[in-house]
Amino acid sequence: MRLVFMGTPDFAAECLKALIKSRMEIAAVFTKEDKPVGRGHRIAASPVKELACAAGIPVFQPHRVKDDESFRILSEIRPDLIIVAAYGQIIPQRILDLPQYGCINVHASLLPAYRGAAPIQWAVINGEKESGVTIMQMGAGLDTGDMIAKRTVTLTPEETGGSLFERLSREGADLLVETIPKIPDGRIRREKQPEESTTMYARMIRKSDGAIDWNADAVTIERLIRGLNPWPSAYSSLDGKQVKFWAASVSSEESGRVPGSVFAVDKNGFSVQTGNGSLRILELQMTGKKRMTADAFLRGHAFSGDERFVTES
Repeated sequence: MRLVFMGTPDFAAECLKALIKSRMEIAAVFTKEDKPVGRGHRIAASPVKELACAAGIPVFQPHRVKDDESFRILSEIRPDLIIVAAYGQIIPQRILDLPQYGCINVHASLLPAYRGAAPIQWAVINGEKESGVTIMQMGAGLDTGDMIAKRTVTLTPEETGGSLFERLSREGADLLVETIPKIPDGRIRREKQPEESTTMYARMIRKSDGAIDWNADAVTIERLIRGLNPWPSAYSSLDGKQVKFWAASVSSEESGRVPGSVFAVDKNGFSVQTGNGSLRILELQMTGKKRMTADAFLRGHAFSGDERFVTES
């Protein structure tokens, strides 16, 4: 079967890597344009482009995949199936209808839950016990097509956005390789999705989502810290300087002080009061400094007893 792959970030690269290893025929790869990254604004290719170039697969980077040129290229390639994984552009209907077996998408949630751009982070932030990957037949709606394969994973109590990303990347790649051969053989069972999602819409994460509201309860804040690790991170302000929080544990201990207040400081770490319960801080990072454990942080930063983290506006 002649395939075209469309994807951009690491999640998609894991899928492409599995397809290359399986020796399936990949006629072309579509990915987003190279972009500046880092402080030096170095122009960098996407992980998918780097992988495709290393494998000798033709790469196309249209500014807009809905333009006539993209349709012309795909019409000449004549793929039997198009695979989409975190491509970053909406695929127009005429491309969805072009291949004999249409277009399938690898989505990092158990649809119809968490439709949208950031299902992994929101699953952790919302305290879900399970997540997974779904392969669906793409249609006109956003993540609303018929489901053709699923795989479930159980979240650990320490799960972060980063660790779940890695797990679902591998699961999605494996499931994709397992599912594709069944499509032309008619060995897949399609399951129609309901019109409404069973959860919130998993909108794209913004950096501002990491601003900690210390009036929230400790459980909610701890999930936020894990869900936004490694990007964009949960953060607050101390003495006018931003502090990122990378790990914390929930405690029922109360200080009687206002939310955000630092208390229970000892050589091993410190706690922060929340709207309900407190957080024992395990790992954090001051602006311009490296990530460090709480005990290492305290060796270079002495608390006087009246410090308070405040929510950044």
